[in-house]
Amino acid sequence: MDVLEAANYGLLSILPPLIAIILALLTKEVITSLLTGILVGALIYGNGNILDMLVTTFEVMGEKMGENVYILIFLALLGALVAVVTMGGGSAAYGAMAANKIKSRKMAALATSALGCFIFIDDYFNCLTVGTVMKPLTDKHRISRAKLAYLIDATAAPICIIAPVSSWGASVATYIQDAGAGNGMSTFIKIIPYNLYAILTIMMVLIICLTNVNFGPMAVFEKNAMDNGDVFSGKPIIDQEERKEKAKGTVIDLVIPILSLIVFTVLAMAYTGGGFTGEQSFFSSFGYSDSSLSLVLGSFGALVLTFFQYAIRKILSFREFMEGISDGVKSMVPAFLILILAWTIGGICSTEYLNTGGYVGNLVQDANFPLFILPVMVFVIAAFLGFATGTSWGTMALLIPIGAAICSSPSTSVLLYPVLGAVLAGSVYGDHISPISDTTILSSTGAGCNHMDHVSTQLAYASVVASSCVVGYILMGIMKTILVPFIIAICVLFGLIYILNRRSQTR
Repeated sequence: MDVLEAANYGLLSILPPLIAIILALLTKEVITSLLTGILVGALIYGNGNILDMLVTTFEVMGEKMGENVYILIFLALLGALVAVVTMGGGSAAYGAMAANKIKSRKMAALATSALGCFIFIDDYFNCLTVGTVMKPLTDKHRISRAKLAYLIDATAAPICIIAPVSSWGASVATYIQDAGAGNGMSTFIKIIPYNLYAILTIMMVLIICLTNVNFGPMAVFEKNAMDNGDVFSGKPIIDQEERKEKAKGTVIDLVIPILSLIVFTVLAMAYTGGGFTGEQSFFSSFGYSDSSLSLVLGSFGALVLTFFQYAIRKILSFREFMEGISDGVKSMVPAFLILILAWTIGGICSTEYLNTGGYVGNLVQDANFPLFILPVMVFVIAAFLGFATGTSWGTMALLIPIGAAICSSPSTSVLLYPVLGAVLAGSVYGDHISPISDTTILSSTGAGCNHMDHVSTQLAYASVVASSCVVGYILMGIMKTILVPFIIAICVLFGLIYILNRRSQTR
């Protein structure tokens, strides 16, 4: 069944995600909010029948858990690895070493962002690895967990979406190829400059790291961290630092597990993509890899290597190592719950059920917008869909074919790259600010930050970047070029940051 011709529940299809998001923002309690949205969606799909509502809810939940089982296994293995490394004293040793090398909050923030940019293969991998490594250092320099979560989130998807050798780049290239918009990977590379949100977000991160700019709710968290040393500014979640650490651990006990995780994951991606069998070259194999399975293989390999490393050096006994694995898996239970519920509400909104994206896609396809407004309109629609459904990948899969079809005529072909760039940019922005996004959830988990604290503080920063993008895409539609709109968008970004920071300081 074609996406746009699937069952149409009209405006009702938008109701479940909106209810979940509004409740989450109002109550600061994401699990109940997600569950409410799921039940409302299932009730709509079941035409008011409560029994059908329950059956649909658990059917979708089971389907989504099955489809994403590798991610759940990866989270469990990574939680175990983090717990074991912490118990072995590797994290504490790294924090002590880094404290001697990095003497300021500015350098700590830059080091966090640099690591986030370096791990561009996969956003899930990025979110949890950066948080694990950098928490001791950012805590030492009184960087709030909300700021750490923002730095992680802002260097996860925005980096992955402009990196050809990544799970994101491979998927987007496939969507482009299937939409008939030219060679998938070459077209993807050409539209990177048109992805304003990703590029401006990275610029925003640099500005935040290099200056004392703080505004919106983030300013409160940062002030409390700097003045009182309270990096949580509220009720902290259960965190890895609460575990007992061994004094005899060294930096190598952190470095080897993390490096092995990266190396094993890269090799696993090449293997699952056919790079070892000759089906694909080593580099092209990343585009055909099963990234979720690769993350499982990589994290399992790292955990096994860490076991032998710790056993040989007598860092942890076998009993202690297994206790660490158990504690680590338990620490991921809150993330499991939120992710499963987020996937479930996304499933309720999918083509097979309420078809939320198809409804919005029909509105876009049927509307007769002026030609110049196409890029900015696509950006706004993609942002709304990404926000409402919590998935940038699903949004891109839906809107890339629509954007390619709109720009297939001679009169609109000149806007193909701006429109496709706007799809990617809007999808990432919507996903970035959505409380039901898996990347947002994993960023708060990796930073050890309350999830809704992360959502509320990130919203202002991300929306400043998005506002600059709106200006850029309007100008792209008018001028049909990239350079001048790109420069003006950067100027708007700097101007907005300056104004908001001044207003925050005068309060």
